[in-house]
Amino acid sequence: MAQAHKAKYVAKAASIDHTPSSAVAAGDVVVQGQIVAIAKTPIAANALGALATRGVFDVVKASGAITAGARLYWDADGDPVGGTAGTGAATTTATSNQYFGAAIAAAASDDETVRMMLIQDGDVDS
Repeated sequence: MAQAHKAKYVAKAASIDHTPSSAVAAGDVVVQGQIVAIAKTPIAANALGALATRGVFDVVKASGAITAGARLYWDADGDPVGGTAGTGAATTTATSNQYFGAAIAAAASDDETVRMMLIQDGDVDS
């Protein structure tokens, strides 16, 4: 039988399904391969939930000033300003970190968060 289509549109990828092995809190950043997503609501262990792959979020950041428009990377072992060391933080350092968006507002060095637009690497559709 001939192939009906090469690809079938399923959804605008504003979120993806996720079934975590341990509970995920609302606001947790979750890395799945090349995808960095954020839980908008809590997800119980072994329960189906959804992770946002696009949107505007205030995300914890590492120390250092960030300018509006700067590329942001998730450092899974980063030290958030005012938070628990090693729990993850947004940074402008690309090396060994996962790209996940751009700052849409400037943040001072001692600010605890940066407002950012969650964007998947290579994503050009808004």
